[in-house]
Amino acid sequence: MGGEVSGNGEAQILPDSARQQGGWTTFPFIAGTLMGSSIALSGWANNLIVYMIEKFHVRSIDATQTFNIAAASTSLLPMIAAILADSLLGCYSVIWMSSLVSILGIILLALTAMLDPLRPQPCQNGSSMCPTPSKVQFSVLYSGIALASIGVAGTRFTVAAMGANQFENSKDQRIFFNWFAVTLYTSMVFGATVIVYVEENVSWALGYCLCVAVNAIGLAIFLLGRRYYRQVKPQGSPFTNLAHVVIATILKRKVPLSSRAEDYYHQKDGPMEKRDSMPSKSLGFLNHAALETEGDTKVDGSIAKSWRLCSVQQVEDFKNLLRIFPLLSSSIILCTTLPVESTLTILQALTVDRHLGPDLKVPAGSMIVFVLTSTSINLTFIDRFLFPLWQKITHRSPMPLQRIGLGHLFNMTGMAVASLVESKRLKLAQIHHSDHPGSTVPMFVLWLVPQLLLVGLGEAFHYPGQVTLYYQEFPKPLRSTATAMISVVVGMSYYLSTAVIDLVRRVTTWLPDNINKGRLGNVYLMFAMMQMFNFFYFLFCAKCYKYQSVDEGNKVILTQRNEAEVEGTENMVMCKPISSSP
Repeated sequence: MGGEVSGNGEAQILPDSARQQGGWTTFPFIAGTLMGSSIALSGWANNLIVYMIEKFHVRSIDATQTFNIAAASTSLLPMIAAILADSLLGCYSVIWMSSLVSILGIILLALTAMLDPLRPQPCQNGSSMCPTPSKVQFSVLYSGIALASIGVAGTRFTVAAMGANQFENSKDQRIFFNWFAVTLYTSMVFGATVIVYVEENVSWALGYCLCVAVNAIGLAIFLLGRRYYRQVKPQGSPFTNLAHVVIATILKRKVPLSSRAEDYYHQKDGPMEKRDSMPSKSLGFLNHAALETEGDTKVDGSIAKSWRLCSVQQVEDFKNLLRIFPLLSSSIILCTTLPVESTLTILQALTVDRHLGPDLKVPAGSMIVFVLTSTSINLTFIDRFLFPLWQKITHRSPMPLQRIGLGHLFNMTGMAVASLVESKRLKLAQIHHSDHPGSTVPMFVLWLVPQLLLVGLGEAFHYPGQVTLYYQEFPKPLRSTATAMISVVVGMSYYLSTAVIDLVRRVTTWLPDNINKGRLGNVYLMFAMMQMFNFFYFLFCAKCYKYQSVDEGNKVILTQRNEAEVEGTENMVMCKPISSSP
């Protein structure tokens, strides 16, 4: 028998035996792959800032900037991996190749910890002057970071997509995504605690070797499951249709628009496109692309020149993308909260008392665990208790924009709390004259936890809201990459936070190398103000936006006013990148 095409035309299952594969038999292999890559990522990435400061003598703010750039690149690259998987290589090939690249990068990091020539000499006791790394040492370090980051980018979202492809109905996919989320968060917490503890208290080399080992084991588990996977044939990039709309609009810009529906091209074999429908009047200049002129179609009614003529549905899909971009842009500043707090909190933790007893000291790189734990707990509370209560009171489910709005408020509050806590920390440093390098401020590390818990709460609201919004509002051919848009937004937020912090360092004295002599609280307050103004911008965009499609169970209702219950895609929160890590 021939192959099958999915209902939205996104992917084609390979013929014959391939359709008999997949299902829950593949989940142990997918979960094992995810665990290996996530534990390795959390182990080396969450402690990268500390490693660069302590072993390579990189200035604290420079270390955070390097981390942010790596994390930004890692968040942007999954879109490229998704395009390669959808259009050329397929998920399976992208995953195993990316895993090999990731392992190679972590091996280079391990070598810098194991071999003395690959890192600078230690600082002399009592001296603030430390040897500067050579160009070769920096090259090996940054090459390792780059390769490990590229490998993670090619694996994370592609594993999620391949796992979802193993199931034919949405119920199984929702259950898969739930377990995917549990596996992801558990793995990240394990790496951020156990492996980070080994790095700081036993050996950096052993910690990085453990990262290599678990990543390699994850790859081996993935390869062992090859015979069970349902393979999806690459179908070409869905972005080509969008390019067709742009080019056709330009080529026909001088052709007068018609008021008759029959003058516009309606896809003859497309999914349920009304033959007598008119293109919408909004963004009407794009309607030129669907206007039929002489020579545009063949005798059988198919398109003769794809770059001169598009269907009305293609034009409307492109319009939907343009309508959602203002909302997408408002999420860039929203997502700066996590990179700012997760990196700067590490610098704060390095200066305070981290002892939980005579023999236990909290690793600074493990502070991200509080965000992950807060997000996990609050996701469960929101999904099982808060939203059912909301439905009983209002008789409707909260819409994605409402979830995102609540995320704005909690992220803004987290920044404000961080500013207050930093003011207290800095005051104690001045009172106790703890402003020289290496000194410990008499402040317990748990003072830093509330700001991280608030950030985790904000993540629990806005990340599922964004994933749901993009998934339900993007055109069907782009839904396989719609959930990866949140990764692109996070990547841009990392670049933005890096640029803003660099600007602050250039024009103010708020961020010296020794934060006990700076004004880190002002930086938090500045970002809180940015969040506030961005929240007003979001409210304006949300007020102007009209939902184009709302997913109610398994049925998609095309509407611009009705609010309906959105199910299924909310549980795709696992598709969000763990933004604290590249």
